[in-house]
Amino acid sequence: MERVISVIHINSSLKFKPMKSLISLFAVFGLFFLACGANAKNVETDMDLAGIQDSNSNKAHYYIDVHNLEPGKVSLADVQDAHKKDLAAQGKYNVSFINFWVDEQQGKVYCLSKANDEESITSTHKEAHGLLPSAIYEVTEGQAAAMTGKKQLFIDVHELGPGKVTAKDVAGAHAKDLAVEGKYGVNFINYWVDEKNGVVFCLSEAANSTAIINTHKEAHGLVPAYIMKVKQGE
Repeated sequence: MERVISVIHINSSLKFKPMKSLISLFAVFGLFFLACGANAKNVETDMDLAGIQDSNSNKAHYYIDVHNLEPGKVSLADVQDAHKKDLAAQGKYNVSFINFWVDEQQGKVYCLSKANDEESITSTHKEAHGLLPSAIYEVTEGQAAAMTGKKQLFIDVHELGPGKVTAKDVAGAHAKDLAVEGKYGVNFINYWVDEKNGVVFCLSEAANSTAIINTHKEAHGLVPAYIMKVKQGE
């Protein structure tokens, strides 16, 4: 019996030592997986924060705001000075002013910007120089083309009516303009569409406004409500 008992004790000791090693090994693996889980949680949190930031940046839209000033009493230099003040204040309201165009004869100014809402644009202008826009249009931008700088710049405006035009419609009409423009010596640079108000702004280079009208007539028959000779700043 004593020999049997001693064998049992020996075998028991052999069995328990590996078990202790396994328990230690499992403990190590447990800590490893906990650490991995924590790192994954941190990565997931960082990704979530990045997603929130991207979401906020994606809220920005293109806008064209219009200033109706006195005919003959505003110059490109005047608007350039006001624009510099806008650039100094825009960061406070998360606005990015891109370009502006001035019709010196008619006293009109058109500003293209990217912002989260109309109020941000108004607040920037108010703080910068106090010249508030008479109208702000939320627009979809078209495909830009290169500017040659060899001819006069024009903005022609189509007023089609609220809800009566889509960005897709204008893209199709613009493609027709591009197919015809060479015949009349016009270079269409870009366009912007306000679907809600049914307004389309087209920027082009041409010898005169008649060339633009003739291009639109032949391309699709949609003649602009008015055309302005402008100078561009940025």
